[in-house]
Amino acid sequence: MTNPTGAPAAPRISDTVHRRRWAILGALMLSLLIVVLDNSILNVAVKTISSPAPEGLGATQSQLEWAINAYTLVFAGLLFTAGLLGDRIGRKKVLLFGLAVFGVGSVLAAVSSSPAQLIAFRALMGLGGAFVMPATLAVLMNVFEREEQPKAIGIWAGGVGLAIAIGPITGGLLLEHFWWGSVFLVNVPVVIVALIAMVILVPDSRDPDPGHIDPVGVSLSVVGLVLLVYGIIRGGQLADFTAPSVLLTVLGGIAVLITFVVYERRSDHPAIDVTHFKNPAFSAAVAAIALVFFALMGVTFFSAFYMQSVRGYTALQSGLLLLPLAAAQMIFSPRARLVVERFGARAVCTAGMVLVAAGLGCFALFGADTPVWILEVVFFVMGAGMAHIMPPVTVSIMQALPREKAGSGSAINNTFRQVGGALGVAVLGSVLSAAYRNGMEGHLGAVPPGAREAAGESIEATLGIAGKLGPAGRALAGQADTAFLHAMHLTAAASAAVALLGAVVVVLFLPGRPQAARTRAEPTEAVSASATISED
Repeated sequence: MTNPTGAPAAPRISDTVHRRRWAILGALMLSLLIVVLDNSILNVAVKTISSPAPEGLGATQSQLEWAINAYTLVFAGLLFTAGLLGDRIGRKKVLLFGLAVFGVGSVLAAVSSSPAQLIAFRALMGLGGAFVMPATLAVLMNVFEREEQPKAIGIWAGGVGLAIAIGPITGGLLLEHFWWGSVFLVNVPVVIVALIAMVILVPDSRDPDPGHIDPVGVSLSVVGLVLLVYGIIRGGQLADFTAPSVLLTVLGGIAVLITFVVYERRSDHPAIDVTHFKNPAFSAAVAAIALVFFALMGVTFFSAFYMQSVRGYTALQSGLLLLPLAAAQMIFSPRARLVVERFGARAVCTAGMVLVAAGLGCFALFGADTPVWILEVVFFVMGAGMAHIMPPVTVSIMQALPREKAGSGSAINNTFRQVGGALGVAVLGSVLSAAYRNGMEGHLGAVPPGAREAAGESIEATLGIAGKLGPAGRALAGQADTAFLHAMHLTAAASAAVALLGAVVVVLFLPGRPQAARTRAEPTEAVSASATISED
């Protein structure tokens, strides 16, 4: 017996699990909370971490990008293995392991004494996160029946909005009263509560016919992604993407990733089953996730500098300014399934992509004195757009596979989301860095010769030196704001273009409303029309 997507029908959920399914979802959302919470806190803390010691670590813009990308690259590279391992030995076991590693990595990141240590411990946190994320969605698919899965996934996606709201505000409060490492240490109590909830509530599940670990495929994916993203970041540092060191690294990464795809197609135990991508709906959903996170993560990275360095808001105020983005996701994500039932996934996701693109495009028009209410409206619009993208595409991916392969499906979903986000930070961060450096050329005459190169790398570095120059620093600070706003406008325009590309992909390949849904809707509409006529 098969379901409408062609995947085999899954057995019914046991009565015991069915009765406590919503409590289980709450426990799963705690695990989701710490992963998203950590990244949203880090986005608020980047300004503080980039400050010289003892306030921060004196991290450069490139090191800040690697603090984010070290996590996402390890996360994405190991998701395939983590998903397969969960399907094989039990998703609950994998989830508990991931939470424990994430907690240890958080403690170590909190006590880092250099940017290099922070990057290394962020990579360890990525290892833990890789075992957490696919397991949460895989467990969800195994405790809810198919008809309730869209609602549960909508609530699960709404949890991202909750974490987005809690993260920046928590980070801002911590940075106002404690040292920067507290933004990582705050993960620990959440991890402890989540571990207890998992042990008590969450049932274990596994694939009765599991696949095998694919160390060669995983190694190829990690090496390829690291080479590709490092080359892009290096191009931004040099402000020259045609430099031999940049081209060789980028082309080497692409070659390794091509080898990865060829190997996976021929392997009898692939880390990712590439035959899934023959399904246009599956491929379009995966591409939509990658593209929208590519666009959003780059903007999230520079928006912290815009709000804090250019606008002068504190870390806490910056976190509060993101509340409309989070509120929109919390409001609309659980209800997205109702809109999809009425209009179909293609129309809903296209509208969401256009809303996100419009919000990103607005950043290309922002200045140093743009009214705050406009910024808040834009964040709300972007959140509403995201809420109508993530639940439908996640449902498309997860319901295209049998329940027994939920770990693999979740791994694919999260891998492309994280890879898209990592590349977004790398590519758009490099565009921002290169444009800023070009904007500061010829304006660093008042800076001592030995500090000019560092002063032109990021707005925070420029403002730090300008503050030491007295009256001569005012002009330098003004030019820093001008150069950053120009760089932000270019980056925002590129982000909006990527989101529009995602809309095109959705329109061309994501299926519309199923015929069955249209057939059910037509009698309802006819009855409504008849009732209206009779009332007249």
